[in-house]
Amino acid sequence: MKRKIITTADGSKTIQIEDWNEQYHSKHGAIQEAYHVFIEHGLRLFKNTNISILEMGFGTGLNALITLLEIEKLNLKVNYVGVEAFPVSSAEVIELDYCSQLNADEYQQSFQKMHNSEWEGQNSISDRFRLKKQMKDFKSINDIDLFNLIYFDAFGARVQPELWTEEIFLRMYQALKHEGVLVTYAAKGSVRRALQAVGFNVERLPGPPGKREMLRATKM
Repeated sequence: MKRKIITTADGSKTIQIEDWNEQYHSKHGAIQEAYHVFIEHGLRLFKNTNISILEMGFGTGLNALITLLEIEKLNLKVNYVGVEAFPVSSAEVIELDYCSQLNADEYQQSFQKMHNSEWEGQNSISDRFRLKKQMKDFKSINDIDLFNLIYFDAFGARVQPELWTEEIFLRMYQALKHEGVLVTYAAKGSVRRALQAVGFNVERLPGPPGKREMLRATKM
């Protein structure tokens, strides 16, 4: 599929899949959306502990990068698993230029290490951040009671409805520990009902720029 780099409303960049008219991040602000959904309403629930995070849709690595930037403030150590079926290219990573846009040039080497690290290996990105990337389909997730937090950042249900089903969310529910949390930018009623159907307690929260709401789901 044809892809191109575009600039979003907050000045940060993302990848657009032209055939789908779909972006990896919000065109209303890639960095703003990532911080609002995954950090403000996900990561910051945890402090002074060790946690495991599963990211569904590793993509550009933006969510992993901002997690790395934030964990020292929260006194966290993170084991991070990023699932991606179609990795981005090195050229795209360079053009996205996220470290500069985040005023975090000192993390450039760590960000490159994230993208250059081998798939399926345990990679130490820093003393606080270990990364394992998995190149596979969401339907291949079969972890049980392993994660504290899931960043669910799949392409939207408009273009990939098969990723927003009860079947997929049951796998997410099973992968989470008790009181584990899933956060997503999505807010469609069909997504909320699918999450509830597999056992999640679902909250509607204020959405990032360009969206009225987002969802947070907790395994009780």
